[in-house]
Amino acid sequence: MTIQDLVMSTKLRYYQKITQSQMMHPSTHFMMISAEMPVRMIRFRFVSWKHLIVLMYCSLFSWLANQWIFLHLLSFCFVPLRVENGAAAEDGAPDTQSRAEISAANRHNSLLEALSLASTIPSEKRSVKREQYLKRLFKAISQFAAGPPGQEAVLSRVDDAILPACKAGLRAGSAKPAEQYAACRVLEVTSVIIGHDQDDYVESIEQPLRLVIKGTHRAAVVRGAALRALAMTHFICGADESGTNSVLNLCEEVCAPQYRGEDVSPCLRAIALDCWALLSSTVADAYLAGDEMEEDLGRGLVILPLLSTCLNSSNMELRCAAGECVALIHESRLNLGIDEDEGENASERRFRRGSWDGSEWEVLMDEVKQRVAELSVESGRHMSKKAKKEQRATFRDFMATIVDDEPPVEVVNFRGGTVTLRTWREIIEINFVRHCLQGGFQIQLMTNETLHMIFDIDASTINDATGAALSQLEKRLTMSKTSEAAKAADLDMTRRRRTRTNVKNYFITADGEDI
Repeated sequence: MTIQDLVMSTKLRYYQKITQSQMMHPSTHFMMISAEMPVRMIRFRFVSWKHLIVLMYCSLFSWLANQWIFLHLLSFCFVPLRVENGAAAEDGAPDTQSRAEISAANRHNSLLEALSLASTIPSEKRSVKREQYLKRLFKAISQFAAGPPGQEAVLSRVDDAILPACKAGLRAGSAKPAEQYAACRVLEVTSVIIGHDQDDYVESIEQPLRLVIKGTHRAAVVRGAALRALAMTHFICGADESGTNSVLNLCEEVCAPQYRGEDVSPCLRAIALDCWALLSSTVADAYLAGDEMEEDLGRGLVILPLLSTCLNSSNMELRCAAGECVALIHESRLNLGIDEDEGENASERRFRRGSWDGSEWEVLMDEVKQRVAELSVESGRHMSKKAKKEQRATFRDFMATIVDDEPPVEVVNFRGGTVTLRTWREIIEINFVRHCLQGGFQIQLMTNETLHMIFDIDASTINDATGAALSQLEKRLTMSKTSEAAKAADLDMTRRRRTRTNVKNYFITADGEDI
């Protein structure tokens, strides 16, 4: 038999199968044809390579047909299951409470796994692995240690897992800077979780962190992270005022242009000022800003010349940190002149015992006010657009307090409510905590009792709000970008943008009489 006869017989058999099974599914045709053609071709023992190609195509069609039928059988079998699950969902079986419990259990298991891995860090020889475990531990403590169960789990493993792992990561000889930085971040976030009145924890980490801060051979980022961890530990866990004063002295030494005979990096000086502001938010106004009637010169007045110098620095982080410290000192100075039965508006804050008028710091404060006002509108090509925008927004808030004597207002939104902050003390504290917790800031703000006490948050209100979770449809209607609220906000922004453009172009379109 020739090749032409083979092709003709194959076509003829194909058409016969179609006529015999017109009511069958097309995939069944492929299965029947492919089942017949290989047999016919094997009988003629592959006359040429064309026969092998035809056989491969037929086998492929057969496999695809089998897959198609298998998928349809699965879909047919699981349709009743989907219907039953839908009916169960309508009855309210998979409610919000069960999902919340499952999520909490998963977070707790992840926390326990990270803590168990942390116990192996001191014996791990590879620095990359130690750094990886420390990063995982930081994420687990900040995001998964939520509520009293998470706090108990962390407290139970502080001595045998967390502290040995972090002390091993702080070794200058074998640990790389990235590992040392991760160890400092773990110590910092642990202090937020374990809460207040933990003097043993403070004593166990203070000496290693001070050695890191004083080591001028270490990286500036590592020394800054160690200083942040030390300040946060004394802010949350410490109850001794002498320890707080000791860390304040250390911050004042590090924020100077030189420390231990070496030039200090601007980023490390900025971190030192941030830590100084955090710990200064816990002391009295008289101790910070001084009270001349009682001859008590505050700490803030001593470093005012240094802060004035930092405002003229070329580093933006150092300028912003110095401006924040000046705003805190000025706020404390104004609070000294306001009694409880007196008003607190801008006019009554002036020309009282808490003002700078007539004091030896009046000239210096006038220079600082002028510099802050300049930074709030600074422009030039030596800075990027993003940096200029950030600096202007930051120093406008500082100028409102330092120049206009107006209190700041900042609203922090989180799931379950909002926190309105009206003093620089609270704003400095929450910014420091936000930088420490990173991605775990929201969950800790909802579940951490220590943060509730610091920022005066009602835990019962948060629990009521988190219990009433929104469905997918409600989220889509209220939180989506296509919701009515989002559309209204977009229209309002477009209207305000058009108004600003019209005001800018008013001199072009207006008549001469109106100008």
